[in-house]
Amino acid sequence: MPYGYNGKILRVNLSQGKTSVEEHDEDFYRRYLGGATLISYYLLKEQKPKVDSFAPENKLVFATGVVTGAPVGGSGRNAVGAKSPLTNAFTSSEVGGYWGAELKHAGFDAIVIEGKANKPVYLWIQDGKVEIKDATHLWGKPTAETQELIRKELGDSLIRTALIGPGAEKLVRFACIVNDLRHFAGRNGMGAVMGSKNLKGIAVRGHNPPAMADPKAVSAMAKWFRDNMKAHPFVGEYHEIGTLGGPESYSKAGGLVTRNFQEGVFAGVDKLGAKYYMETFGSGRETCYACPVRCKHTVKVGEPYNVTSEYYHGPEYETNLAFGSCCGIDNLGAIAKANELCSAYTVDSISCGVTIAFAMECFQRGLLTEKDTGGLKLEFGDAEAMLKAVEMICKREGFGDILAEGCLRAARKIGRGTEQYAMQAKGSEIPMHGPYVKPVIGLGYALNPCGADHVRNILFPHILDKPGAGLDQFKPLGLLEPLPREDFGSPLRVRAYMYVTNWLTTVDSLSMCIFTSQGYQPAQIAEITRAVTGWGTSVWELMKVGERCMNMMRAFNIREGFTRQDDRIPDRFHYQSLPAGPLKGFTLNKEKFEKAIDTYYKMMGWDEKGIPQREKLQELGIEWVAEQP
Repeated sequence: MPYGYNGKILRVNLSQGKTSVEEHDEDFYRRYLGGATLISYYLLKEQKPKVDSFAPENKLVFATGVVTGAPVGGSGRNAVGAKSPLTNAFTSSEVGGYWGAELKHAGFDAIVIEGKANKPVYLWIQDGKVEIKDATHLWGKPTAETQELIRKELGDSLIRTALIGPGAEKLVRFACIVNDLRHFAGRNGMGAVMGSKNLKGIAVRGHNPPAMADPKAVSAMAKWFRDNMKAHPFVGEYHEIGTLGGPESYSKAGGLVTRNFQEGVFAGVDKLGAKYYMETFGSGRETCYACPVRCKHTVKVGEPYNVTSEYYHGPEYETNLAFGSCCGIDNLGAIAKANELCSAYTVDSISCGVTIAFAMECFQRGLLTEKDTGGLKLEFGDAEAMLKAVEMICKREGFGDILAEGCLRAARKIGRGTEQYAMQAKGSEIPMHGPYVKPVIGLGYALNPCGADHVRNILFPHILDKPGAGLDQFKPLGLLEPLPREDFGSPLRVRAYMYVTNWLTTVDSLSMCIFTSQGYQPAQIAEITRAVTGWGTSVWELMKVGERCMNMMRAFNIREGFTRQDDRIPDRFHYQSLPAGPLKGFTLNKEKFEKAIDTYYKMMGWDEKGIPQREKLQELGIEWVAEQP
């Protein structure tokens, strides 16, 4: 019998209104694990090239990992993937909460959805049984009301939901999917794909978790994590303040994302930091399945914004800065309101904030006027204008209809030279970890198949700059020496980027939390996997899954027409230095950047165009990828 997984994948054809179950053996799960790797398997194996992202043929895959649902910290996640309507590239977006574990407990490891329903529907999954139910009465409703109605209709207040809101229904290209109202598969428009299929949500209830090979070993690891997490320099911080750490130190270092990446120092940064945030909103906290870290903040804001913690959690680091310093705003109440709107409408807060900041810079430079925006003065620092823009994007009203396309597509519609101010990679808006202060993460934005992905990246490159817990975590991967921050293009830095991102892709494929996983050594993650599945697995075998996934995602993008020219970041980071602060004068040397890309290709076993070589695919056991059309 399988341990840790069900061996069953649910297939749903919405056009036909039919469901079926597909079964796989142990070798399949060892090769692909789940999450991003399983998604890349289905998109490469079954989907024809150049399918439009909003076409019924674009498959939408919800995938757990083999350790999802095990009672150990960090195991409560799942991934959602498809061809992105924002980038036209592969996307896998990871999300926490309780929904992923519930799906495993309901009897399925993944759901592969294709087709389009002829009217709004939602899926109801309960202990191996599946129904496609009418959702006409739910269409157009915000997520909180939708969940309440579904739970009432099905008669169970403990049902877990993965939902879209009106923004996704209107095909905002960076619309997302929300688990349990508080956890988001945020990047690159998976909610819009769901909306294009007339699928409002997936409700799940399960009572039968898969058996584990060694429950006592899993419990021992869970106890070890609970007992030791506070002492870890990063996980301990998440436990104390969530993801809010960093704004003040980044501003002091001169690299805080400010006014659409034009500047690195923000005068109002103290009002965006953890101390002010928790003094203003309180320290209420929530968590994900089986996780003792409790990094999710609750907030309550009075007049004039009236934000409640009853349904949605408060803004985290990315949202805080995307609507904050990136837009020149230090009004936490307004930021919390923007976060609530994005939660209700299921719109990605990173893309939304950066796209608004793009428009603000265009307005600043006279490339947009009130005539273009319908009278809205999109000026940096104007919180009310920012909130109005968020609402217009979520509803695709007026100028918001253009911004709902994302900053790159919006720039191409506007013209007038505005594309140079669209801060994106492969069309995906760059998150709040700027390449000036973290040069190697800029390399990651260029190379990642999903575009500007900050999580499956060297998110905290400073941990490799000096001895300590951060570097110690990656020593088992062979990264032994500290590496200077500025040396982003050296072979040693590129090797570090490759090893770390391959490993983090493995963690994603296990569907473990990237943040929580920092508290484990790679050998401990392998130990958890062995205890759950009973496999005699190793760090080496697991890391090969991440490498396999990176090659499959790359192959998908090449099939869709992506080339080496798409592995880039905006020229601003190469040719325009910050005007003030400690990083004044620093740029990412373009020649060194290109050389680093060459080095990465060679290390990955790709040719000079970035195409995985047949021998590399054979070495990874996925030679079938080379035969795909």
